[in-house]
Formats: sequence, structure tokens, C-alpha cells
Amino acid sequence: MGCSTCRNLERAYEAGLSEYVEARASVCYRVSTVLAAQKNVDMERARYELEEHRIVCASAASVPALLPEPDAPRSLRQLAA
Repeated sequence: MGCSTCRNLERAYEAGLSEYVEARASVCYRVSTVLAAQKNVDMERARYELEEHRIVCASAASVPALLPEPDAPRSLRQLAA
């Protein structure tokens, strides 16, 4: 990606995702899910901001979406068929 905004938003999403995974794996998660829920909200916001920017960003036009579409093929064989 050539866009610095895309790179920054992607870093923010990746950081949020890793914090969420860490919060879910924490021993404290069994006691209180509030921290993990907040990390999940933060991660989803970062993902949404990145996807919104990619819609209008010219340099991100050829970059695939973060998450596959629900109807997307699940294997390379299906793509070749």
C-alpha cells in the first residue's frame, strides 16, 4: 500500500486485534469479560475505519478486504473450477 493512512489504520487494527486476543486469553477473562468486550469494540472500530478508508482510497483499490465475503470460495480448487 502506498497510502500512509492505510498503513496507520492497518497497524491500529492489528494492534487492536492482538490486544483483544490477549484479553480473551487472559486468566482474568474468566472472572470479567468487560475488558475483552471493550478490546473487541476497539478492534471492530479500527477495522471499520480501515475498511471505510479503503473504499475511498485510490491506492487501496487493489487490496483485498480484511475479511472474506461469506460466499467466498474456501479453497484454491474452487477458485480454479
